[in-house]
Amino acid sequence: MSNTQNVCLIGGSGFLGTELADQLSRPGPDGKTNNITVLTRDDRKMRSLRVVPTVNVIQVNPYDPAALSRAFKNQDVVINLVGILNNSVGANFEKAHVTLAENIITAAREQNTSRIIQVSSLHADAENGPSEYLRTKGRAALLLKDSGLPVTIFCPSVIFGNGDGLYTRFANLLQAMPFMPLACAESRFAPVYVGDVSKAIVDSISDPESIGKSINLCGPDIYTLQEIVEYTAAVLEIKRKIVPLPNAIAKVQAFMMELVPGKPFSRDNYKSLQIDSICEDCDAKQATSVQKIVPTYLGKMNRQSRLQHYREMARRDTPK
Repeated sequence: MSNTQNVCLIGGSGFLGTELADQLSRPGPDGKTNNITVLTRDDRKMRSLRVVPTVNVIQVNPYDPAALSRAFKNQDVVINLVGILNNSVGANFEKAHVTLAENIITAAREQNTSRIIQVSSLHADAENGPSEYLRTKGRAALLLKDSGLPVTIFCPSVIFGNGDGLYTRFANLLQAMPFMPLACAESRFAPVYVGDVSKAIVDSISDPESIGKSINLCGPDIYTLQEIVEYTAAVLEIKRKIVPLPNAIAKVQAFMMELVPGKPFSRDNYKSLQIDSICEDCDAKQATSVQKIVPTYLGKMNRQSRLQHYREMARRDTPK
């Protein structure tokens, strides 16, 4: 048996995909090494991964069943990381989540792929999800579970780490705004570190016991959205008034923000926030805490760190 396996990432250009590709590039717990193929619709986004010697970037439209099948040839493991938070031109929830899952099933059967790993979302539910995002994520997971293929599904809470869409996004907003009007301030999360999520995925590849399972992933602590924003401001060492919005006004805010380029907040996001993103059935005591990681990247944005940076620059520029 070969000591090298071929791993294919769909959606590998994103935040989680970059970390996962990095971890996959190292020998696994079973001693196996990985040849990694990253499928992307736009290979210009993949420059950061091209420096990893075991990563091969291929431009493929995953919504083309024939092209996807060809890309799966000789792949031992396929990992689907694709997920969108809002509908947009050319990419809607049904296409990005459900249609892609159907294409993966077809291609995996044609190529006899031996392992499928799907990254879903905590509380994804095809029938009872409060938002279209959670319902389509749930339908995709259900399709894969019922396919008869060797599937493992991971359902993380909100993921944090350098360049995330949580603490980094709020850091940018806090620095740009004199105060923070906050919808769904009491919604609760158990943020999970991107390195922990990636490790769980990598470890599952060599664990046959994980096949057929849906695995929830959460961090060790639970925070309200307001507490997340307050902590972000504290790490940045800035003071901002946070104004929790009543539900009626939060809905109006969601509607208005849908009209802003990039849709920083939408009505579907609002609906997703009506259910707490926390785990009830996983042991997260050993997971990495927010306090251990977030200051290592947000701390670079605070006043004290900037002043230290300027002092170091001044010392380097001072004639000896």
